Amino acid sequence: MPSDITDYREIFLNDRPMMDTRAPVEFVKGAFPGVVNLPLMNDDERQRVGTCYKQQGQQAAIVLGHQLVSGATKAERVEQWAQFARAHPEGYLYCFRGGLRSQIVQQWLREAGIDYPRVGGGYKAMRSFLLDTVERATRECDFVLLGGMTGTGKTEVLGQLRNALDLEGHANHRGSSFGKRATAQPSNIDFENRLGVDLLKKRDQGIEQFVVEDESRMIGSCALPLALHKGMQAFPMVWLEDSLAGRVERILGDYVVDLCAEFVSVFGESGQQVFAQRLTESLGNIHKRLGGERFQRLQGILQQALEEQARSGSVDLHREWIEGLLREYYDPMYAFQREKKGARIEFAGEQGAVLEYLRERGARRGC
Repeated sequence: MPSDITDYREIFLNDRPMMDTRAPVEFVKGAFPGVVNLPLMNDDERQRVGTCYKQQGQQAAIVLGHQLVSGATKAERVEQWAQFARAHPEGYLYCFRGGLRSQIVQQWLREAGIDYPRVGGGYKAMRSFLLDTVERATRECDFVLLGGMTGTGKTEVLGQLRNALDLEGHANHRGSSFGKRATAQPSNIDFENRLGVDLLKKRDQGIEQFVVEDESRMIGSCALPLALHKGMQAFPMVWLEDSLAGRVERILGDYVVDLCAEFVSVFGESGQQVFAQRLTESLGNIHKRLGGERFQRLQGILQQALEEQARSGSVDLHREWIEGLLREYYDPMYAFQREKKGARIEFAGEQGAVLEYLRERGARRGC
């Protein structure tokens, strides 16, 4: 008979396949990368059993649960679990606390001829382990922030460093008012879990210094873990520079050409229209901060650019509103931030120089 496993480090370092036997409503709130939801009870069944537990106690709730998940329903779910177990013999199952639900799933699998191990402590214990991983890394490791004006290519730099943490990648958001992607962001719990696994794996590779982009607490709807956010108020910084023309071209590529293609890939024929709506909404989100006259002017330029893009495929007109937004809105804001954080900036330069500096800095610390 397989015993419970509590080596959470081994589970996440080796990407062990896992089936989550919690109800779908629990799974949606937060899970772990690559996990499959194969619940013992669906949301309605779970709610009815929970109500019974509160009103009549545990034994009555157990009896009701067995009544609700019986016959053809039970057989169908056991077969799904069995298929997963056969396909992933190196995997595990778990419920919320490693309690009754995972015990029942394990028992029913055993009756079907399959001994399958479960995670002791369940979801709650693994979640705590990953949160602790982030807090310990923040406390024990060396961090450096990568700052710079909008469009300097900070994400490009991070992508070329083995000791980078791509916070925006984990959050599926570019981190600005225009940062929404065609696909949804993860839940905040999923975001934290992804970050925890990333840190765990990198530290296992011997990395003890990390480069992260200078972010606010929120990346879209995802909030940075408090310990990391607090640390980022004091970490040393490297400042990435580029010309205005270079930044305009990069933003044009990232936020217009590539993002439009992403929307078309996700939404098909309506993708370009959905993309245009999203870009218009993004500008509208900073309406108050832009001021009425400036917003109206930039909005007019944006609409002309979107109409021309839809008509001919040309994106040339987008450069005007992008440059205007940089000069009049983002650059003054970032210039203020640079001055405010100036004492923490230990190096500044364009992409090649910054990459060389960060690699040398990491090499000195064994990264």
